[in-house]
Amino acid sequence: MVRKIAFLIGLGFVGVLLIALIGTVVEAVRNPQPETAEHEFHLEPRPAGFSFEGVFGRWDRAQLQRGFQVYKEVCAGCHSMRLVSFRHLEQLGYNEAEVKAIATQWQVEQPSVNAETGEPATRKNIPSDRIPSPYPNEVAARAANNNAVPPDLSLMVKARDDGADYVYSLLTGYRPQPAELLKKFPDLKTPQGLHYNPYFPNLNIAMPPPITSNGQVTYSDGTPATVDQMSKDVSAFLTWAAEPNLERRHAAGLASVLFILIFCFLAYGAYKNVWAGVKH
Repeated sequence: MVRKIAFLIGLGFVGVLLIALIGTVVEAVRNPQPETAEHEFHLEPRPAGFSFEGVFGRWDRAQLQRGFQVYKEVCAGCHSMRLVSFRHLEQLGYNEAEVKAIATQWQVEQPSVNAETGEPATRKNIPSDRIPSPYPNEVAARAANNNAVPPDLSLMVKARDDGADYVYSLLTGYRPQPAELLKKFPDLKTPQGLHYNPYFPNLNIAMPPPITSNGQVTYSDGTPATVDQMSKDVSAFLTWAAEPNLERRHAAGLASVLFILIFCFLAYGAYKNVWAGVKH
């Protein structure tokens, strides 16, 4: 008797869920969601073809150094990288002396306190310091950027779907708002102070295009500094900042797969040897 009651209760519960599902589907068919500009004009990130992609992917150290140069000369004026120390740059191929020089010559110094007066002061960076923010506080950051705080870039690639491809597409995606969009959605003209970019989720982004022209950075290795190349290089650098152990992780994954394959081969050999004299 108890089982029958429990079955009927469960059946009733399933029936209620089924009715709710059917009601939701019918409502969606009768009253579909209105078409939005974001749905129609938003673009998926373009693949950039980075060297670190795939199981066998590895860092291109020359590209990472170029990307760091773009960050230093273009992005660091607004964005911090508070999780990256100057000494981490040795992983890009810089030697100890070069890292020390980069830290010492960095345009923003570390906040400090005058030992004699106790007044706020600054000091030059050393390799163990984190890359500092260009703003002393959030209020100053908002005041300088139309009330929008530039995000820290340390983990930006991991915080976005499609990672490096998204950053690369965003940097190269600034363009005038298409006439077709304005014709279809006349009330959605890009507001003053924002910039149209179809790779940004809501199509309008507060950050003005940071990389605007070829030759904005002069690469020391002679690589042509086109807008596309600079965008790709800095995207690779930001990926390294978010995933510095990527090569080690790839190597560990390959070693694990190889171990499993060898183990399976040995296990099969042991099985054949143990049961060799047994008739099936």
